[in-house]
Amino acid sequence: MFICENCGNKDPKYIGLDRFNKQYCRLCVAFKKEKVSKREIEFDEIIKEELDYSLSPKQEEISNEVRDNFINHRDALIYAVCGAGKTELVYKTIAYCLNNHLQVGFTIPRKDVVIDLEPRIKKAFPSVDVVSLYQGHTTKTKGDIILLTTHQLYRYENYFDLLIIDETDAFPYKGNYLLHTFFKKALRGNYIMMSATPLEEMVEEINRRGGKIFSLMTRYHNHPLIVPQVKVSVFFQHAYLIKKLREFKRKNLPTLVFAPTIKEVEDIYEKISFYVKKGNYVHSKRIERNQIVEDFKKGKYDYLVTSSILERGITLKNLQVIVFDASSNIFDDKALVQISGRVGRKIDAWDGEVIYICSKVTPSITKSIQVINDANRSLYAM
Repeated sequence: MFICENCGNKDPKYIGLDRFNKQYCRLCVAFKKEKVSKREIEFDEIIKEELDYSLSPKQEEISNEVRDNFINHRDALIYAVCGAGKTELVYKTIAYCLNNHLQVGFTIPRKDVVIDLEPRIKKAFPSVDVVSLYQGHTTKTKGDIILLTTHQLYRYENYFDLLIIDETDAFPYKGNYLLHTFFKKALRGNYIMMSATPLEEMVEEINRRGGKIFSLMTRYHNHPLIVPQVKVSVFFQHAYLIKKLREFKRKNLPTLVFAPTIKEVEDIYEKISFYVKKGNYVHSKRIERNQIVEDFKKGKYDYLVTSSILERGITLKNLQVIVFDASSNIFDDKALVQISGRVGRKIDAWDGEVIYICSKVTPSITKSIQVINDANRSLYAM
């Protein structure tokens, strides 16, 4: 029986024959380029994370525990609500690795989030070589800290002493056999998973490997998560959307409008742009989307209609969120929690609105609100 040496696939439907009648794996045929060789990591000075703000007492406590857990050669899952500052919780562990000549990798399923993360890591570790890899940006492959999409992990077999993976419940990593295989093969030490919406299998894997779960159910500014408002309407969804966008525009509040599909993103923007000016739209197939998002952050646009590509990673002061057609089965409870988590992330702008516009209240809508309320109860219990 043929078993692929690269990814371990043995499913006959992904096995083909080349022109020499030799079997090959069609599942990973695009990921068989040259692997990256190891490099020595050594610094003259002691590396320490540099932050222009202080961690909360709870962040400080978990940060130290995560580092000690890694020193004891154990994996970890950091389960932290959106806006809790979970990235900062791994900085002490990264510093420990750098000072002990260990290779650090930080992988995320989506390119846009890798791009957003790069300046934050460079600011926290200004004296080390931080390298980013994603589609179209793969010239430099070696660095002290390597930030990369999960697709790029195939280059790094048995490479990372510490491999941090964020958003493991996100597309395209979720349920993807090939990307899971690349992750496992890239690891030679221990990993830290991070998620605001962890899957059951993530928890099971941590327990199976004897790892530890760290929970942080409060945001760093100690204000509650924004609980979504539900607006049920069958015939007047566009009219209500226009009304709310005009309201937010008058208050100078930037707004993201999430839609379930690319077609709906374009249709919604076409219908509302006549009534509410100074907007734009983005989705995965829009080539100039990165520039549009940057312009939105700089205030060039009052609102963006977007697909799920912006459900994670984006942080913007005073941001408001509207989920259009929230009853669509595209929006499961985890996606809705992530989308809601875009609002109220700044210490000086912790309030805001999340609105679900829907034709009916679905189990996913109900569960997302329950999850957010449960997290807030943890804050009130403190």
